Amino acid sequence: MKQVIMVRSDLGMSKGKIAAQVAHASVMAAFEAYFKHREWFEEWWRSGQKKIVVKLEGEEELVKRYMEAVSQGLPASIVRDAGLTELPPGTVTAAAIGPAPDERVDKLTGDLRLL
Repeated sequence: MKQVIMVRSDLGMSKGKIAAQVAHASVMAAFEAYFKHREWFEEWWRSGQKKIVVKLEGEEELVKRYMEAVSQGLPASIVRDAGLTELPPGTVTAAAIGPAPDERVDKLTGDLRLL
């Protein structure tokens, strides 16, 4: 079981901002798994909550991968920034897929480079 968090690299976010967006995406997707795929969540939790953070450029690519995860019934989240610090309100910054079986997450994110 794993969770992959995808972050937009084209926004010029500071390291702290990236960390916050990754955390938002991770927690939201984990809660979705907890309520919709409890067995996946529990296995992921017991095994150390593996998370991988990757980068991609552009909102379109991020939303496309998120929507594909949703269409496949995987736990997923997408983060739209509140606009209180570095970015305009509503900016899509990150998305998470999983926790879910490794092979199902890898089909959607395996080609992305680590952040």
